[in-house]
Amino acid sequence: MQNNIIIFFWQNIKFYLEKVMKKPICPKCNGEEYTKSGIVNSRQRYKCTTCNYHYSVNKDGKNTDPYYIIKGLQLYLEGISLREIERIIGVSHVTVRNWVKKYFVSTPKSTEYRPTYEVMNHKELVEFMSDKSKLKRSGCIITELGDKFMLIKWEKFRKSEF
Repeated sequence: MQNNIIIFFWQNIKFYLEKVMKKPICPKCNGEEYTKSGIVNSRQRYKCTTCNYHYSVNKDGKNTDPYYIIKGLQLYLEGISLREIERIIGVSHVTVRNWVKKYFVSTPKSTEYRPTYEVMNHKELVEFMSDKSKLKRSGCIITELGDKFMLIKWEKFRKSEF
């Protein structure tokens, strides 16, 4: 009885290893036939039996959803500070700065406009948009932010009349 349980246990582990875990694929020929070929820097090396190429499987690492990258860059382009973007989308300001560098994003050097933003639910957004006085002499963009909406509004600096 105990042997049957152990055999069943090992069959389940073998099924998991073969079906659930991804098999390494040769980056040179996309072949799936391989043999193990040692360990380098604590990572398993493989040898493709089709083209005899030696390779290691790369770690996926921590990937960020492109949705957050796009939202972060949009907010940056609207002139919102990196710390504010961090508070809004919940991603480190250093990460946002790295995205800016990676995608070569630069903001216009104009200081005539001042962006402000507000996060609202649907009802609040409808109420805001129904009042025309809040929209005069300004531009605005509405973007989805999770289950809420962000209204980015910018107004031209008014010159003081002395």
